[in-house]
Amino acid sequence: MLTNDVDGFGALYANAVDVIPREELDRRLRSGAELRVKLGIDPTAPDIHLGFVVVLKKLRAFQELGHTAVLVIGDYTARVGDPSGRSKTRPILSPEQIEENTRTYLEQAYLILDKEKTEVRHNSEWLAPLTMANIIGLTRATTVARLLERDDFSKRYAAGDPISLTELLYPLMQAYDSVAIDADVELGGTDQLYNLLMGRHVMEYYGKEPQCVLTTPLLVGTDGSAKMSKSLGNYIGITDEPREMFGKAMSIPDEPMPDYYSLILDRDVPEAEPVEQKRELARSLVSLFHKPEAAADAEKHFDTVTRRDIPEDAPKVALPEGDEVWIVDLITLVGFANTNGEARRFIKGGAVRLDGEQITDEKLSMPVPDLEGKVLQVGKRRHARLIRPR
Repeated sequence: MLTNDVDGFGALYANAVDVIPREELDRRLRSGAELRVKLGIDPTAPDIHLGFVVVLKKLRAFQELGHTAVLVIGDYTARVGDPSGRSKTRPILSPEQIEENTRTYLEQAYLILDKEKTEVRHNSEWLAPLTMANIIGLTRATTVARLLERDDFSKRYAAGDPISLTELLYPLMQAYDSVAIDADVELGGTDQLYNLLMGRHVMEYYGKEPQCVLTTPLLVGTDGSAKMSKSLGNYIGITDEPREMFGKAMSIPDEPMPDYYSLILDRDVPEAEPVEQKRELARSLVSLFHKPEAAADAEKHFDTVTRRDIPEDAPKVALPEGDEVWIVDLITLVGFANTNGEARRFIKGGAVRLDGEQITDEKLSMPVPDLEGKVLQVGKRRHARLIRPR
């Protein structure tokens, strides 16, 4: 990722993955001209999740430096559906669905963007009036071979899976959006790189100065493996209720924590135990999209719910002497594992919880005084309430 500052434009390059061509964007920024910075949104779902917040924050960074944010609502391209990363054709949305999704998308986008400095355009303005002659002219801008260079298309073609002609037209339609609005820069996630580069190519075909391209990372979802997606159910929506948002944040595995802090909160992950890192993330997210007092309520609710299944008569086990205890040693100490290897397997399998919160770090060491009164759980039925050392 690019992080170096260029004449005070470091916020624009922070966390960027691709900047193409870098020298040209540097030149345009230094010129002092007001740039038209494009971000396209196909309203195929009613809500915005944290994954999309990453690129919206980048668009806001351009706004804060005086550039024009052009939000292109793909009300026309949504009828086709972006094939990026897809193994099959998207279902077609009705005009009513698209209109309703557009309304909620804009309401949520303005939680990040400055509404007064945002130019909103619908690509039906220029795509709907195109004649057959116009479309044929657009198709001459590229070749079938070039379209099939796309990773998703090439895989589907090799597997013999169907690819509709409308899907092949999608990159050209998105590229034509850049022609219509005279984009200087286009933003998108790394999965959009092919489409954004096609925008450069088609602008040049129509005799316009090609746009620069800047991509942002894809945020891993709450499952810790795939990119955040509504269809996969591993998302945190920015309008989720505070308690739901807090709970989802607490379910994120340890590994992606640095990305959540960097891409959403613009700060480093704190030096703390993994569970506390998640709590701080959950509090910060709820405070960011709701209010600090909502975060406090959500945390209290989470603690109540997670402790609800802990039996009151859980057997008491004395903590060891010393300042700290390793989680693996603790599991064997209370008799829930016969060996350290077995304890590690329990942790890797997601079977270990402390006061209802899952432990996933087998290297975790904890201060002994902080554990007094807490309940260690392995599996569904084995509980031990930890008491002060004898």
